[in-house]
Amino acid sequence: MASKFEIRVTKSGGYRFALKAANGQVISTSQVYKTIVTCKKGIASVKVNALAHVEDQTVEEAELVTLKNPKYEVYRDKAGEFRFRLRAKNGQIILSGEGYGTKASCQNGIASIGKNAPDAEIVLVDGEDD
Repeated sequence: MASKFEIRVTKSGGYRFALKAANGQVISTSQVYKTIVTCKKGIASVKVNALAHVEDQTVEEAELVTLKNPKYEVYRDKAGEFRFRLRAKNGQIILSGEGYGTKASCQNGIASIGKNAPDAEIVLVDGEDD
């Protein structure tokens, strides 16, 4: 089984995609899009930007190197977990990662997107997403 982007209709009537690895594990999910066309444009943007540089926002301010978009931003959430978001060239967030216990695991999630997203197929899945 190859990696894929699964598009689902949300309960609110929008569309959301999840990038799944070849083993079926969800790597990351998108925001909710109003139309399937804009959802597919989001996927196209992820494919193009999947190998973007990483900005580590968990370091001390003096060590922070601010990068231009597109980029991944690694940060800590309110619960103290490491997360990432992928920003497109225009600064819009196009993909978010789950919470990770370690920065290394978060970075592995980013690497997985770079490996899986560029060639992933797009599949429309029946059933609603939350």
